[in-house]
Amino acid sequence: MVAPLAGIKVLEVASWLAAPSCAALMADMGAEVIKVEPPEGDTYRNLYTALLGDDFVHPCYQFDNRGKRGICINLEDSSGRDALSKLISQCDVFITNLTQPRLERYRLLASDIHALSPTAIYAVLSGFGTEGADSDRQAFDQTAFWARSGAMSVFGDRDDGPLISRGGYGDRITGLNLLSAILAALRIKDQTGEGQRVEVTLQRTGVWAMASDVTNALFERAQPIKTSHREPANPIWNFYKTKDGRYLALIMPMALPYWGKFCTMMNRADWATDDRFATLPGMAEHGPSIVPDIEAAFASEDLSVWREKLDASGLIWEPVSELPEVVEDPALRERGAFSVVVHERGGAMEIVSAPFDIRDADIEVRGPAPDRGEHTRVVFREAGMSDEDIETLLARGAIV
Repeated sequence: MVAPLAGIKVLEVASWLAAPSCAALMADMGAEVIKVEPPEGDTYRNLYTALLGDDFVHPCYQFDNRGKRGICINLEDSSGRDALSKLISQCDVFITNLTQPRLERYRLLASDIHALSPTAIYAVLSGFGTEGADSDRQAFDQTAFWARSGAMSVFGDRDDGPLISRGGYGDRITGLNLLSAILAALRIKDQTGEGQRVEVTLQRTGVWAMASDVTNALFERAQPIKTSHREPANPIWNFYKTKDGRYLALIMPMALPYWGKFCTMMNRADWATDDRFATLPGMAEHGPSIVPDIEAAFASEDLSVWREKLDASGLIWEPVSELPEVVEDPALRERGAFSVVVHERGGAMEIVSAPFDIRDADIEVRGPAPDRGEHTRVVFREAGMSDEDIETLLARGAIV
């Protein structure tokens, strides 16, 4: 099998989750990825060590940095910047999420990279863009992806305030966005032989992910009305709680083709012939009136009972899986959704695999995340630097 990105050299000067998650997927596809950290290490790495101790190997850090080689460079030192330039001149893809002032200070703008490697793909990820309004604002996915995209304002029940997202959700979607842009730029390079500059932002990716609501807002210039699970416009596009405290999601937006089956399952033939529910507008008006009856019915039996009834009725539904169930889900296990990495100190641990397959392609997790500065010497030696020069830089503190 062929590794899709075999022979591609990627230089990652980035921290936290979004940009590193993109580079991790490139490593899965066979690219050689060198992760550049400051002497003290990636802030994301240090978050876990500060909380859990220097020797703890966190699986989330392994997930976002698996398969890479790691070096440490002090970019505040001119010799460190010169050392990085040697690696830039040999790379095919340069990935960064540094702020614009730092990119300027470290000579890592697109023009600087292309002066050293004219055919390189320069890929920058930011919260709001590197130019124009808010380009100087610091950002995390919960601020730029969730809050500023509008997503936070529409999730949850009508009477709830904004929902705080789970960590890294928007980051990794943005990392996939960056990956798609890089792959497209590599294709252009194959056709033209020219380097490219690509940029993605957390905010624009959030807007893209929310495109259904945002498109309506472009048309109406109005905020969507948040719904309530107790007053749904469609009672079989809703979630319900079972006797054993579990939840299930009924997802049938076009309710009418399924309404008769649902009523039969519920032993409510009267609903099936009730003119109030004969049209979607009628269901939107009158559906909330029967939600208490539906809630009571689902609350009368355990999820296992409803699983059999719902499947036998041919309805579209799924249980609201809890994470211990997700990681044992046979459908995920059979399709290779999880991989094992083995770290020298942390031992074997499972992490999430790339979220796609290419038939007959070699896509796999190729090793653990590097320890801080683990490959500094070997990477610079392979780049053509003498052992004497490497030791001089180490002694100066320009590299670690």
